[in-house]
Amino acid sequence: MTGDTDVTTTKRALVVRGGWDGHEPVEATELFLPFLKENFAEVRVEESPAIYADAEYMDTVDLIVQSVTMSTIEREEFEGLRAAVEKGTGLGGWHGGIADSYRNNSDYLHLIGGQFASHPGKAPDERIGEQSDNYRPYVVAMTDAAKDHPITQGISDFELTSEQYWVLHDDYNDVLATTTQAVRPWDPWNREVTSPAIWTRQWGEGRIFVTTPGHHVDILQNENVRTIIERGLLWASR
Repeated sequence: MTGDTDVTTTKRALVVRGGWDGHEPVEATELFLPFLKENFAEVRVEESPAIYADAEYMDTVDLIVQSVTMSTIEREEFEGLRAAVEKGTGLGGWHGGIADSYRNNSDYLHLIGGQFASHPGKAPDERIGEQSDNYRPYVVAMTDAAKDHPITQGISDFELTSEQYWVLHDDYNDVLATTTQAVRPWDPWNREVTSPAIWTRQWGEGRIFVTTPGHHVDILQNENVRTIIERGLLWASR
């Protein structure tokens, strides 16, 4: 176990999953359930964000793991999520399950600090009309802040072949890793663009952890990605 949170047998984790099936929300979260059950006394799984509106229950949750790409969230559900984080509940997740959720709610974007914008893919003549059109080799580059952070300590830059997220973000994030979009002959932008790939964010009394790698289960099984997520969830937990 790695992280600066003292995990005890009284802690509760809530897994909220759903949205677009292309990100395998069930399979992806199932991958981490054994880890969560080792570190939390109770792990509850919900298939929608409706649980966020239950203030009495949310007050008892130490960590929320969210994997809901796109979809929608009702006002009372979002307000329940935000209130829980502000009171100290941790929130963590990966890829579109946290960085591309609830596009109808700008306050959610404000809470998370980063929103998926695009994943520029292969050359036009290499595309075949499938998800793999968006897969390309890219580097997750650690920042100076990553060297001593409990989430990323000991992890060097690494390469993945998957969706490289271009993220719209603000500078309230504490960025632990970045990824840089190159400029290719067919791209409309004319200089490299660097986006955060791993970041944390303090919101009220709560901690937020986001990593953009994690498109499919095979990426989540990458040793570096899985280690970062497991550490990040423990770090975020109350």
